Amino acid sequence: MTAATSAGVGVLASNDQGPAPERQVAKDILRRGAIALPVALLVGFIGWGPAGAASVGFAAALVLANFWLAAVLLGWAARISYGLLMGVALFGFLVRMGLIAVAVMAVRDQGWVEPVPLGATLVVTHLGLLFWETRFVSASLAFPGLKPSPEES
Repeated sequence: MTAATSAGVGVLASNDQGPAPERQVAKDILRRGAIALPVALLVGFIGWGPAGAASVGFAAALVLANFWLAAVLLGWAARISYGLLMGVALFGFLVRMGLIAVAVMAVRDQGWVEPVPLGATLVVTHLGLLFWETRFVSASLAFPGLKPSPEES
């Protein structure tokens, strides 16, 4: 038993005082998203013209804002308690998906919106950036966040 649990404080009431790898990972996702964005915009423009490029840009902005907001919320919750962290992870996801749905519904009838590139960008960008990032995230408690580069280790 640890000192925290023997003193009557459960694990869920504990909080994290260590480094915050969430923002480091989100920053890396944003950087990689910015690298892929010109190609996605070009595909949207070639396939659907200016409205396609605008739709791709809007969807990419939503995805990148979603990842950044997730990192901020998870970092904030981890500092307060692990129980709150679990709640923010689950319900924060649901709320963020709801916000994306509201944002899409708010612009769906605008002249610059093309639904196919908008929807495809939302899905492909979310999944693509997550799968791309798995190559760079450390699965070790010794290096939370991103894997250290060869120069750092």
